[in-house]
Amino acid sequence: MFEFYHMMAKSAIPELRCFARLRPHKSEGSVRTQVCIIGAGPSGLLLSQLLHLKGIESIVLERQTQEHILGRIRAGVLERGFVSLMHEAGAGARLDKEGFVHDGTMIAYDNRSFRIDFAKHAKSSVTIYGQTEVTRDLFAARAAAGGKILFSVEDVTIEDATSATPSVSFAQAGQGQRIDCDYVVGCDGFHGVSRRTIPAEVRTEFEKVYPFGWLGVLSQTPPVSTELIYASSARGFALCSMRNENLSRYYLQCPIDQNPDDWTDDAFWDELKRRIPEAASDQLITGASIEKSIAPLRSYMTEPMRWGNLFLCGDAAHIVPPTGAKGLNTAASDIHYLYHAMVQFYHDGDAGGLEAYSQKALARVWKTERFSWWMTSLLHRFPDQSAFDHRMQQAELAFLESSSGAQKVLAENYVGLPY
Repeated sequence: MFEFYHMMAKSAIPELRCFARLRPHKSEGSVRTQVCIIGAGPSGLLLSQLLHLKGIESIVLERQTQEHILGRIRAGVLERGFVSLMHEAGAGARLDKEGFVHDGTMIAYDNRSFRIDFAKHAKSSVTIYGQTEVTRDLFAARAAAGGKILFSVEDVTIEDATSATPSVSFAQAGQGQRIDCDYVVGCDGFHGVSRRTIPAEVRTEFEKVYPFGWLGVLSQTPPVSTELIYASSARGFALCSMRNENLSRYYLQCPIDQNPDDWTDDAFWDELKRRIPEAASDQLITGASIEKSIAPLRSYMTEPMRWGNLFLCGDAAHIVPPTGAKGLNTAASDIHYLYHAMVQFYHDGDAGGLEAYSQKALARVWKTERFSWWMTSLLHRFPDQSAFDHRMQQAELAFLESSSGAQKVLAENYVGLPY
């Protein structure tokens, strides 16, 4: 490895100064890499794999074990941009084989439904493939490439983020360690250390908390529809989704203070049938739930998404309500911008992409926040909703049903805005 760096140092290629900075740090208990990524969820793993394929080194730190991460159940509607990134990362083979391509989705209200045709209005599609499987594929890709992921790390601290020599200290198995690097990337979610490292006086935060949650049930039953059904009803919102041809995911709007254990399976299925059109409820196959939980709905943004040589990605910087399936996909857009910016720097010595990262990422995220807010406002019942508000929802749904232009806007946002 050192012979390689020596050879590179004698050449005249643009990467000269970048590779020269890779010499191991002499301090006891420290290692050196180019990029330290905090968080081994799909965002952190995807960035690490993409950088590796461009010859850029990274180390990933993760608070949990790999088994814990793969045990988490998350949504699985992937935008076209995310699918492209998985292919670019060399991790798209199983996605192509097992994922379900959807060319549209159903919107239901007043006991009827209409279809939004993605292929017609956006010339694209989405892919149904569980986030757990995405993460599994990325773990496999990093393992095959010899990627370095440190699990069960504690007491992570980001130091000197605004200097040219940031570092990350942490403990693993009771031993203190440090990683010296060029850049730190926070993919560690809302409760992680990365965002909190940015001083409060530097951050501007925006938040909207919705007065309800989603009760979700996973069942080993065939999906009620070949495409997702977003249903608005007088009793509240419902969503019929799926993981595969024998694994279904259903959601009901519910009070946020309810306990999922208070819902029996029979009560859940009875309520779902009341909220979706009869044509769908007549086809619904029910069964025992294998997972049941309640998720809160909120919109959150922090600005900026860069502080010195610390960059935020995904939930570390922003959260969207699940309506419209944008959480993972919005994180992927962050990775797209940051990945290309780092390649531009390490290959060409041009830091312009890194300087523009926060502005570019935020511009797209705010548009995604708008779409998720609009979908949530359109389809849910609010506690303080007046008769006028309800009529406006009905008028908006009727307009969406009758307007090709309105359907085009929904389709373009759902399949994913361009990067």
